[in-house]
Amino acid sequence: MDVLETSKSLDEELYSRQMYVLGLPAMQRIQGAKVLLSGLQGLGAEVAKNLVLMGVGSLTLHDPHPTCWSDLAAQFFLSKRDLERSRAEACQELVAKLNGSVQVCIHTGDLTEDLLLDFQVVVLTASKLEEQLKVGTLCHKHGVCFLVADTWGLVGQLFCDFGEDFTVQDPTEAEPLTAAIQHITQGSPGILTLKKEANGQYFCSGDLVTFSGIEGMVELNDCAPRPIHVQEDGTLEIGDTTTFSCYLRGGAVTEVKRPKTVSHEPLDAALLQPRVVAQSPQEVHRAHCLHQAFRALHKFHHHHGRPPRPWDPVDADMVVGLARALEPLKGTEGEPLEEPLDEVLVRTVALSSAGTLSPMAAILGAMAAQEVLKAISRKFMPLDQWLYFDALDCLPEDGKPLPNPEDCIPRGCRYDGQIAVFGAGFQKKLSHQHYLLVGAGAIGCELLKNFALVGLGTRGSGSVTVADMDHIERSNLSRQFLFRPQDIGRPKAEVAAEAALRLNSDLQVTSFTHQLDPSTEDIYGDNFFSRMDGVAAALDSFQARRYVAVRCTHYLKPLLEAGTQGTLGHASVFMPHVTEPYRAPASATASEDAPYPVCTVRHFPSTVEHTVQWARDEFEGLFHLAAETINHHQQALTSLADTDRPQVLTLLQAVLGVLRERPQTWQDCVVWALGHWQLRFCYSIMQLLKHFPPDKVLEDGTLFWSGSKRCPQPLEFDASQDNDSNFHMDFVAAAASLRAQNYGILPANRMQSKRIVGRIIPAIATTSAAVAGLVVLELYKVVGGAQSLGAFRHSYLHLAENRFSRWVPHAPAIQTFHHLKWTCWDRLKVPAGQPERNLESLLAHLQEQHGLRVRMLLYGRARLYSAAWPPEKQAQHLSLRVTELVQRVTGQVPLPGQRVLVLELSCEGEEEDTIFPPLHYEL
Repeated sequence: MDVLETSKSLDEELYSRQMYVLGLPAMQRIQGAKVLLSGLQGLGAEVAKNLVLMGVGSLTLHDPHPTCWSDLAAQFFLSKRDLERSRAEACQELVAKLNGSVQVCIHTGDLTEDLLLDFQVVVLTASKLEEQLKVGTLCHKHGVCFLVADTWGLVGQLFCDFGEDFTVQDPTEAEPLTAAIQHITQGSPGILTLKKEANGQYFCSGDLVTFSGIEGMVELNDCAPRPIHVQEDGTLEIGDTTTFSCYLRGGAVTEVKRPKTVSHEPLDAALLQPRVVAQSPQEVHRAHCLHQAFRALHKFHHHHGRPPRPWDPVDADMVVGLARALEPLKGTEGEPLEEPLDEVLVRTVALSSAGTLSPMAAILGAMAAQEVLKAISRKFMPLDQWLYFDALDCLPEDGKPLPNPEDCIPRGCRYDGQIAVFGAGFQKKLSHQHYLLVGAGAIGCELLKNFALVGLGTRGSGSVTVADMDHIERSNLSRQFLFRPQDIGRPKAEVAAEAALRLNSDLQVTSFTHQLDPSTEDIYGDNFFSRMDGVAAALDSFQARRYVAVRCTHYLKPLLEAGTQGTLGHASVFMPHVTEPYRAPASATASEDAPYPVCTVRHFPSTVEHTVQWARDEFEGLFHLAAETINHHQQALTSLADTDRPQVLTLLQAVLGVLRERPQTWQDCVVWALGHWQLRFCYSIMQLLKHFPPDKVLEDGTLFWSGSKRCPQPLEFDASQDNDSNFHMDFVAAAASLRAQNYGILPANRMQSKRIVGRIIPAIATTSAAVAGLVVLELYKVVGGAQSLGAFRHSYLHLAENRFSRWVPHAPAIQTFHHLKWTCWDRLKVPAGQPERNLESLLAHLQEQHGLRVRMLLYGRARLYSAAWPPEKQAQHLSLRVTELVQRVTGQVPLPGQRVLVLELSCEGEEEDTIFPPLHYEL
């Protein structure tokens, strides 16, 4: 279990997004770790990809078996050129190219006891049960963390054994809770009251906390962690404060994370007494049945030397018989579990077990890689101990025929693993699909990889279109799988399309580098969307997601959508006329671009975000705006002869104002900097306190400096704050820290400041891979023609906390008006006709066909008609053709290829909240 010797410093730019998830200590442990991965079919490839992207120190690959056609359905490092070649040897070079700082080696012999001692973590995929038991026993004996991961068709299994005494240093992903203090009493126990805005902080009895920034009761500052007890009114008992000084003001209380110890059983014991990750008794029972199904599949393979044939009822019955004959599982107390075996479930697993699917490999591979990181870094709680994931809901719905054995036999092609589950007919459907992928970042790259592997858009009129306006940066490389260092600076869409084509040369893929928003509807218009069968969105802003969702609703296209933040991820499906449409969370859309109040930032900051924003504004004012002013006016003054004299004087005054008293030497710069420091962190604070003294009382008797207003204190300059670096982020972090000291706010470190300033979303490769796999499971259903609401699933996962859930979406809300019923997916269609109808004809058509007496008609925000207008104004509009009327009112003409004008209407007698279907005036 030697840690890899390394003197390499951590590449913070490469792993920037990942460091916000794991932290520096965990990243340093990962960089020095040695991992053995045995088994390099699709699942093993996913584990290898994630570990190398995330910077594990050394990865040794082991798989002497030859490549076969069925591997290519999920194994993106292999191609038909590698058939009959050892999987490990064929993969090594491409795996190593993912990250030049990771040592990628090959082991060609057996997995011996001496070999295992050289690794911290050993992972087995696609292995026989006998080998799992042998290696698992040796790893448990020597304290080597051990994992087993496997997929059989649409079912996956993951097992972890980290030993009997494994300490998790940082059990949760959440930052330690920090709250502002309102008051602390002297007594035994002392009672701490939080400020009102801190009521959302959920401290728990038994938590350990520390204190900082307290005035008066300074004995608490930086003391050893103290346990707290939360009282019914939300106040905190913090222990004996009788002998402490009297509390004056300020301060913060911060949670101290405590290590936790877990104990795992070895595989041989856990096989009969499984502890499974589940959210309900029903899920526990299903997991136990899947556990028995996997044991029976291993027995079948042991007896016959092969997996069950695809959709062979005889083989499936044999697996059910083997499962029925297994020794019963035991409960926590060792007693036999009296649970009925779900034989229908076991039979379905057996029928579809011969297949290999890329989305299943992606999901289980991401989960397995995350557990490897937990073992190495000791960050986040590991699984306890079995996890089963099944996507059998991807099979045809009840009442529809299941695949037949003849349709699922191998064809000697790269899709054999997928054909074994869904059949050749379904594979043909996939190949003729035309899909739009919006976003080629982390999730987009994973989706495009999966699209290539499943054969989406590979034949006939089928294709995949990738749209992304961004360019590749170095920080993308640790999680955006299709990009390499030589691609930095190039458009993401172009590089992703080229890389996907290398994964599958049959893929018909095109790229667009134009942003998808209202300004490009001449590019992404009616003709463009009419060719699409569906849209997959991998976007990092709610504004962009909302726009794409509106377009999908307009064109009645299925939308597959996913997002991540750290180890949190979700995947959703929105089907026309079946599910509700996409709606961004109200809290997210409200806060996405909301600025902080200027007055709060300047004078009354109460959070670390306020201090960082103040520092950013300070940087802009000192080093950006002044230079921008000079450059702007220099351009304006290049031709004074053509400029009026008063205007020249105005421009010169602005320039002189910036240049006057400028530093001429390095010493001048130091003097200026010291003066500005005194101005910002001492004199301005003293001036503020002159107007609002610390003891100022308002008319109602309350202190001015209370609630969210923190009383600031001037600082004294200390030369020990000097820093040799000169980058803008160092300035912002230092200035924000000083500002926080002024107001007694717990300061952010440089990394936290960078995250706040850049509004950076923490990201990690495992979560992106998992949600992409979940999206492709829903793609199977959409392409397969599923129509019932119960066929689809929204998914949520939290890899750090081992929470996984999938649920049926809501149906669209139904609205009614008199005899009409509709949902958001419905629309009123009216053809323009030849010759084109006028507005009067349109209104008459709506009344005759739908019984709607239109009260108001809008195009966008422009009013085309109102029943409240005087008769002469109505007459002016009623006689005009609809397109002529739109042009006259809005100044807009239909775009080339535009097929409809979307009009909004309200009608007489409607309720206030009635939203009628859009009126599609078909050109």
